Amino acid sequence: MTDFNQILGIETSCDETAAAVVVAAQTVRSSVVSSQIELHARYGGVVPEIASRAHVELLTPVVAQAIVEAGIENADVDAVAATYGPGLVGSLLVGVSAAKALALVWDVPFVGVNHLEAHLYASFLEEPTLELPLMVLLVSGGHTMLVNMKGHGDYEIIGSTLDDAAGEAYDKVARYLGLGYPGGPILDELSLQGDPTAIAFPRAMKNDGYDFSFSGLKTSVVNHVRKNPDVEAADVAASFQEAVADVLVTKARRAAREYGSKGICIGGGVAANSRLREAVLDACVADDLQAFLPSRSMCTDNAAMVAAAGWHRLHSDGPSRIDLGANPSLSL
Repeated sequence: MTDFNQILGIETSCDETAAAVVVAAQTVRSSVVSSQIELHARYGGVVPEIASRAHVELLTPVVAQAIVEAGIENADVDAVAATYGPGLVGSLLVGVSAAKALALVWDVPFVGVNHLEAHLYASFLEEPTLELPLMVLLVSGGHTMLVNMKGHGDYEIIGSTLDDAAGEAYDKVARYLGLGYPGGPILDELSLQGDPTAIAFPRAMKNDGYDFSFSGLKTSVVNHVRKNPDVEAADVAASFQEAVADVLVTKARRAAREYGSKGICIGGGVAANSRLREAVLDACVADDLQAFLPSRSMCTDNAAMVAAAGWHRLHSDGPSRIDLGANPSLSL
């Protein structure tokens, strides 16, 4: 089997249209991301039909740009990887269909990639020498989970959210406060002006197992603002953010100790949050663990991580079947 070194990755699981060229799961030759935030902001969240139509319009020029920026020709691509789940089914179908078509035209392998697994490999793109096993805190708008990464392709989910994902709670709180969409970056910036100890919001299940629950925290924020209409929004943002980070990091630290992890990594859109990044770093220094915080561009959805995961999957399992379909509820 060829080394399949130069992988074109395609990511269309939600509202980011992305393509990238990555060599041997380590060197990012190009990474192009076209955001749909402005299309969805007026609705306060992602509208699936709008997202899939935008992917149809944007994917071809995004792929072309990724190849040009990589300084290669179509014939230099060794394989095409695309996210096939989890995500919005219409959006996933656009990326998977395009990847299959390109693979057939170029006569190269196609490989379907799990979006959650791709997030695990975002860190390795920037730090290939990370030592395993690692405790990975994967936090986004759709997922919040603790993953014991024992080896490449060898994962164990030890905790996940029972209701709202952390990123979903951010969006709902921001929407209630009238701050706009997406809520995460807005609340993060506003929190810098507030006091994280101003309001003692609850830390649900902080010391109880490894599962998460953020629905009650969101409700607590709403009730507090209703009872205290003059409260400073910055204090609400800072206190809410502190509660989220406290629960996430407390559980990650405990899990790392119990499972003998050599370090803690974070991934997913919420991994770009300034307070969470600071708290993870402080915890790892205190516990003598290695910490890896991917650059913010690697936290949010991108195709470089898809290409990296695809490289590993090709070398462990070989190409995917050409009839592989989109799986919106795919688990890790």
